[in-house]
Amino acid sequence: MLSRRAALSTLLAPAFATPAPAPQDPKRNVLFIASDDLHTCLSCYGHPLLRTPNIDRIARLGVRFDRAYTQFPLCSPSRTSLMTGLAPDSTTVYDLQKHFRSVLPNVQTIPQLFRSNGYFAARVGKIYHYGVPGQIGTSGLDDPPSWDQFINPKGIDKTDEEKLLTNYTPTRGLGSAICYYASPARDEQHTDGILAREAARLITEHKNDPFFLAAGFYRPHVPWIAPSKYFDLFPLSKIEPAAFNYELEWKQSPEVAYFTKPANWGMTALQQREAIQAYYASIAFLDAQVGIVLDALDRSGAAARTTIVFWSDHGYSLGERGQWMKQTLFEQATRVPLLIAGAGVKARGKASPRTVEFLDLYPTLAQLANLKAPARLHGASLAPLLNNPRAAWSKPALSQVRRGASLMGYSIRNERYRYTEWGPNASDGLELYDYQTDPRETRNRHSDPALAPVVQPLKAELQRISAQRRPPA
Repeated sequence: MLSRRAALSTLLAPAFATPAPAPQDPKRNVLFIASDDLHTCLSCYGHPLLRTPNIDRIARLGVRFDRAYTQFPLCSPSRTSLMTGLAPDSTTVYDLQKHFRSVLPNVQTIPQLFRSNGYFAARVGKIYHYGVPGQIGTSGLDDPPSWDQFINPKGIDKTDEEKLLTNYTPTRGLGSAICYYASPARDEQHTDGILAREAARLITEHKNDPFFLAAGFYRPHVPWIAPSKYFDLFPLSKIEPAAFNYELEWKQSPEVAYFTKPANWGMTALQQREAIQAYYASIAFLDAQVGIVLDALDRSGAAARTTIVFWSDHGYSLGERGQWMKQTLFEQATRVPLLIAGAGVKARGKASPRTVEFLDLYPTLAQLANLKAPARLHGASLAPLLNNPRAAWSKPALSQVRRGASLMGYSIRNERYRYTEWGPNASDGLELYDYQTDPRETRNRHSDPALAPVVQPLKAELQRISAQRRPPA
């Protein structure tokens, strides 16, 4: 385990001090909890099988966003965008290797904003990108200016158990293979178990300081390694693979040319069930570790002045359209869980149907903490929706993804429709899905004359927002 502690500075009072100012309300803390590759497979989102009582605790304390979207359904571009408040076309991070500081050396990240205002900022685990499982225990593409202290946990899942995996796609690297292991080891021996306990320790140590604490969990990213007791929660008889009987119009999407073949990557129905069981087990394990962090916050006495954010970097497909993982512009990959609760959140236990995006988190947290955010952020504060989750809100969400070496798709999502353009000048394909009549995105209706009045405003708005989010020429 690696860690770095920043020295604490002490300001000495002058011999003849001026009268002390009137006491102010204590600064609001932020507990920033991230998960990796998590779709909305949570009981607070209505999942029929998974029970996530600890993550549900956050939902009961605040607002659950039912239409929250990532900017880019791939780890590093998504996390970079969220943490800088800038769209991928400004950071130009589209892959898993490029660091945003190479393009934007002076950008102020969310934790940097808090650090510059006297907060203790710390990271435990994965907030910026690094490869899982290869870079577990390292800092990967971390951003040192963001933190006073960082901890890179490494548990038995990395040191001893990778060689014990059942792997149904052995030609893929472990970071994208469908592979799992039901471990006999205890929670606290695994990386996420260590992570939770380190985060809890930091909360206890800094309970009297203003803090921005980021706890970046690794699960449910593959390899799906979790204690066997969590696998036992999900009998295979209760798990059904995603049906592959979708209508065929969706094949008009240019994405299909880049889909992994054969369907379901060659797995049998039983293997798909076992993979889904492992994904669910990883989420249940994650939920238990989140509970340890929340319990520490409750014990610390700092909960009343702490804003809690729970998020995942992007969604995840579990066999829909015969595909697994992320990197598409369909709902399974772009839609994410987002919960904001605690200090500064007036609505409790409410759901918001408004369409929001990760770019909105930076201005939101700055406003809740009464801090001045950088001038050129691409999102908008969600504070109105934290007071009234159904407040008027016309802002859509914009996601993009790169397929292959150069094909870029842009997708705009409002509460009813998704409109997508592919390639330069949209020359490689157009898509339109109506979620009121087609929630599974099976019918691409961009050529339907009846929906021309829908397409044109969405097209204009997509182009306008995309242009605004590119850096000046």
